[in-house]
Amino acid sequence: MRDIGRRSFFTAAGALATASAIGSNAYATGHARDAATADEYVDVQLLNITDLHGYLQGAPGANSVITGAGGKKYTVGGVAYMAAHLERLRDGRDNSLFFAPGDLFSGWEFDASSFADEPTIEALNAMGLDFASAGNHEFDKSATFLTSHMGDGDAYPVVGRDDDFKDSTGRRFEGAKFPYYSANMVWNRTGETVLAPYNIEYVNAGRGRRLAIGFIHLTAIGTESFPGSYQPGLRTLDELETANRCAAELKARGVHAIVLSMHDGAVAGSDFNSGKNPSGPAYELALRASPDIDAIVTGHWHCAFTMMLPDPNGDPRPFVEAGCYGQLINEINLRLDPDTGAVVRELTTSTNHPNTREVTPDKELREIAGYWADYASRRARSKIGTQTASFTRRRNALGESTMGNLVADWALWAGRQPHGPMDDPADHPNTPADLAVIAVAPRVGQAVIAGDLIRDQETDGTVTFAQAWNSVGFGDPILTVTVTGRQIHDALEEQWAPIAGGGLGFSPLAVSGNVRYTFDAAGPVGRRIDPADVFIDGRALGLTRSYRLAAPSYTLINQDGFSAFTGFTAPVRHTRDFESFIAYVRTKKQLKPAPLDRVRAKNAGVPGARTGTVTQRRQVLRAGSGLVPRPEVALRTALTGGGEGQRAPGGFRVPC
Repeated sequence: MRDIGRRSFFTAAGALATASAIGSNAYATGHARDAATADEYVDVQLLNITDLHGYLQGAPGANSVITGAGGKKYTVGGVAYMAAHLERLRDGRDNSLFFAPGDLFSGWEFDASSFADEPTIEALNAMGLDFASAGNHEFDKSATFLTSHMGDGDAYPVVGRDDDFKDSTGRRFEGAKFPYYSANMVWNRTGETVLAPYNIEYVNAGRGRRLAIGFIHLTAIGTESFPGSYQPGLRTLDELETANRCAAELKARGVHAIVLSMHDGAVAGSDFNSGKNPSGPAYELALRASPDIDAIVTGHWHCAFTMMLPDPNGDPRPFVEAGCYGQLINEINLRLDPDTGAVVRELTTSTNHPNTREVTPDKELREIAGYWADYASRRARSKIGTQTASFTRRRNALGESTMGNLVADWALWAGRQPHGPMDDPADHPNTPADLAVIAVAPRVGQAVIAGDLIRDQETDGTVTFAQAWNSVGFGDPILTVTVTGRQIHDALEEQWAPIAGGGLGFSPLAVSGNVRYTFDAAGPVGRRIDPADVFIDGRALGLTRSYRLAAPSYTLINQDGFSAFTGFTAPVRHTRDFESFIAYVRTKKQLKPAPLDRVRAKNAGVPGARTGTVTQRRQVLRAGSGLVPRPEVALRTALTGGGEGQRAPGGFRVPC
């Protein structure tokens, strides 16, 4: 490395000791704070955001306020303000790159998600995003959707209804102007990567010279088994091994400045512009990842921090995460040796800039966000079907409700649908479902049923797009899986469990209309249902027989508290819940409540008979905008010690 020159920088072990395992300030040495004047080096600005999730208007609810140093609060969010901040940060910087470590689209904001997340891509295109890592939510539909539609702009199936909408300029969707990458998401059958593993960008070093910077990209481990991104045809490779392998490959190609962009994260305190006591999978990786990696940019955990951590050689490098929903823009400043292209670590700085709303919003991005908000309002009111009566979640004594039966019938329909060209190749035959179940009052988490469908007398029972969209779904797909009759029987038994004080808890499962069963109201827990009293299409349940069962992914992977389904085989993924339910209503055209006759009780009049008590779980509400979606609920419990998040290898709880 060349001599640092006209300054005496701290490079001794004593200075580096500040970059301990608990983190340090977001500059490599005390002198790095004035590194902008180090004109003998090549200045490179790295700007990044993460986990936007389609929130173009602004961060939702309490997420619109973040805390900085000294407890100072900032109101943040909105792509129009973000674009204005980006313009200010980029001003005068010749070498500036803007990227993101994943989960930019696919979320819960109606303005974006109801338009196949195309509004998010239009906004990111307009902001000049250079490239992105694929997060778990980028696989919420399929890898094919990510590459063919979001990447190339291919339409399926109905232009202007399911995707390929006209954007704010009047043009049809053309796809992202930036590429997605992932080094560790592979096809399960072949082991080939779904996306390119890394990219090499070149910056201007003056006098006609260019220097290379390599970016390695990781998707959260276990993405293929998360509820929303459950993709049986995919698998993720070990993050640390993949990062180190790619770093070695880049080094062999003559790249001497390397950045890791990973969609996995950590927790590191409450001040967004510092970090303390970090923990989490990205932190564990950061301590072990190749010293050839000069900066580690994280996401996925919806946390905000910036600090320096020592690499395995003891040299500090940035370890950052920029919150979520457009709260922050992270800025890392690197200085490259103009002869070797290596990062002068002592001069590295990192800052999280709050995306505050006191600036003048960017005109183009304000128009984009406003256009989609207006379009969404019109779409929300559009008619997709009719209903003859109201559907409610009000349960009878046996746990049945008109809404529960409707959703169970939808799940059976969804589990019988053929695949289309936007679905990934399946490892198993798409054998139609024999039956379906829905956890209408799960022991853990919230139900997939989010609201009632109340008949509107004035419109003669019109079902609008928004009514259907808001009544069912959290963004999880319906899966069709193979289970045994024993598993079905045991799941039905799991509806009852002892509760504190000697009571009997009841977590009813709604069953599709081709299922009838009777339970013994006087029977003990675990022995309330005789298999001979369970009928599917009029035939008694066979304990050793195989059945194709349709249910939300969340239920089948035991996130609703029904462990009996664990060990299912031959999973086949179908469409996400809210989109699938919209398609169901369109197909049926008219919805009519079914009789509440799918469940019966025997011995209901004998002493000691009891159905059980349904636990009323508190619905988590967001101020002014309805229910908090299930992934956000999981995030809150994950960071506060609750029990809903998906557990990752190593014991960390993945929030979203």
